[in-house]
Amino acid sequence: MHTRHAPIPACRRSPTDPSTPTETDHAGNTAVRGHILFAFAIVVALALAWRLRDVLMLVYVSALFAVVLTPLVNNIMNYKLPGGRHLERGAAVALLLAGTFLALASVLILGLPPVIRDLHQFATDLPARIPAVEARIKHLPYADKLGVDAGAEKAENAISTTAEYLFTSVPLWMGHIFEFATAFVLCVYFMLEGDHAYGWFMSFLSADNRLRLAVTLYKAEIRMSKWLFGQGTLMLILGICSIIVFGLLGVRYFVLLGVLMGLMNIIPIAGGVITILLVGLVAALDSWAKMAGVFAFYLVYVNVENAWLIPRIMRSSVNLMGLAVLISLIVGTELAGIPGALVAVPTAALIAVLLDEYAVQKDRA
Repeated sequence: MHTRHAPIPACRRSPTDPSTPTETDHAGNTAVRGHILFAFAIVVALALAWRLRDVLMLVYVSALFAVVLTPLVNNIMNYKLPGGRHLERGAAVALLLAGTFLALASVLILGLPPVIRDLHQFATDLPARIPAVEARIKHLPYADKLGVDAGAEKAENAISTTAEYLFTSVPLWMGHIFEFATAFVLCVYFMLEGDHAYGWFMSFLSADNRLRLAVTLYKAEIRMSKWLFGQGTLMLILGICSIIVFGLLGVRYFVLLGVLMGLMNIIPIAGGVITILLVGLVAALDSWAKMAGVFAFYLVYVNVENAWLIPRIMRSSVNLMGLAVLISLIVGTELAGIPGALVAVPTAALIAVLLDEYAVQKDRA
């Protein structure tokens, strides 16, 4: 007859008993549970981020603009008033905003009416001028093989489609006014209280990592600010020079085309080439001499910009390759439209600085 023994409680088992759980087993089980919970948290965070992607994009755009504008606020705060006093941060932000609004209002009041007038005139004249352009092209050699008639018909359809799109998209643009106002308020708050939020975020890191990341982010801030200032200066110079030269040449819609030249200068090489071809086409509607003058101006400007302007204005900027700038603009526009395009290149500069610090394996001297 066999006697059944009661199982020995775990607290009374011998350490040498194989069935006794070891500290390694407990640590392994804890690590597995930790990895599972971490993976689950990552999935939940990604799902939440995708759900709030529009809000996160708005916050990111506001924070990035605040980072770019903060050095200007600091310079205003460092300026000594009579008596050795300095402005507080709130007063410095208010002064910067007042100056920005004054500059924008001046540009809109002085520059927007001519642009709107040229745009309206262009939209009115173009359908009537297509037959004249078509007749002029037909006098060129081999014009009958180019399908001029079909091209003219497609151009008319494209114009009507574009006009219809602009008309139907007005309510959509009006809906973005609230988003713009929200981004503006967030940008102001980031400039006022961004240091506190930055310190709170950095407190999660150890002292060594905190110092390294702080230095890296400071480099990125300087790099982004210098690129924005340098690129804005180059765009302004090209726009003003284009308006003056196109006006002297008697090119139609010279204000609109000059503004377009300045705006498209944000895209390296391709932006200027595409725009000058458009300007040349508009100039060719009047005479070949005007088209030659437009191309001659752009050729001279490009050489002056590469030889004199860029080395002096952009010598300490982001130093991003033109391909990187173009790809960042395409990706930013695809992800978030116009706001994404505005922050695309500064974001590329931030990523470049972070990769240079944490990923690039530098050769040892």
